[in-house]
Amino acid sequence: MNAVEIQRVQQRYGSMQVLHDLDLTLGEGEVLGLFGHNGAGKTTTMKLILGLLSASEGSVRVLGGAPGDAQVRRLLGYLPENVTFYPQLSGRETLSHFARLKGAEQRQVDQLLEQVGLAGAARRRVKTYSKGMRQRLGLAQALLGTPRLLLLDEPTVGLDPIATQALYQLIEQLRSQGTSIILCSHVLPGVERYIDRAAILANGRLQAVGDLPSLRAAAGLPTLIRASGLSQAQHWQARFSEAGHSASSSAEGLLEVAAHNGHKLGLLRQLLGEGQVADVEIQQPSLEDLYCYYMQRAESTAPAGES
Repeated sequence: MNAVEIQRVQQRYGSMQVLHDLDLTLGEGEVLGLFGHNGAGKTTTMKLILGLLSASEGSVRVLGGAPGDAQVRRLLGYLPENVTFYPQLSGRETLSHFARLKGAEQRQVDQLLEQVGLAGAARRRVKTYSKGMRQRLGLAQALLGTPRLLLLDEPTVGLDPIATQALYQLIEQLRSQGTSIILCSHVLPGVERYIDRAAILANGRLQAVGDLPSLRAAAGLPTLIRASGLSQAQHWQARFSEAGHSASSSAEGLLEVAAHNGHKLGLLRQLLGEGQVADVEIQQPSLEDLYCYYMQRAESTAPAGES
């Protein structure tokens, strides 16, 4: 059973349509990165999954049931982009309050405060917390009740590099335990290695969805091969350029060549088999490169009035 099934969803606010024929699924134990510009439809999609909105058309199923069902909601965890808590309560009092609201066991409170690194500040009032500490407290409340589906909207906002690394390690742990996760972030380089698939939204339309290898293949973006310590680098540049590849070289023996789909291995074999190479670096199109590609494509093909 999929954790989320969204089929042909249209969403309108009055005369304004914010989602167009959205089809999206999330498997059990899968981490899906949901990406898009501000106003692309990411928050609307999350609200549909949480049962805070009803689709204008189409269907949304969450954990086999309706999003607004009370039993389904108890199995969800949500960290909004901007978390707000009662400033006069302590961290422990805040988490205890949310545990009562969700029907979670109170013994989880101290366990989660320890897990997110707030055990030492548990008795302090939330008004004394830094932005990063409030974000970690928000993550702790999202994990109350051991959710089967976790929605994280910009979870690394305000976190330092160590706390960010700890967050992604926690995501990997939850995934291994079968928790399904949707993660929205604008910090694409940091999230790339922790997602199973990426879904890219623009102007309320799903532009692309899939794992990174399939998105790279579909986009046709080149892989950059950088060889250093290469004898006759200029000769290799001319050779690859004549074959139709984009290449550049330097007098220091550095060669860079852009290999498009189907040519990477052939170019590498030529370099390693015939050239005297000190080192080779292969740089595949990143998630950020793919995002920019699909955003530019969406802008060029958007119907009048949407771009």
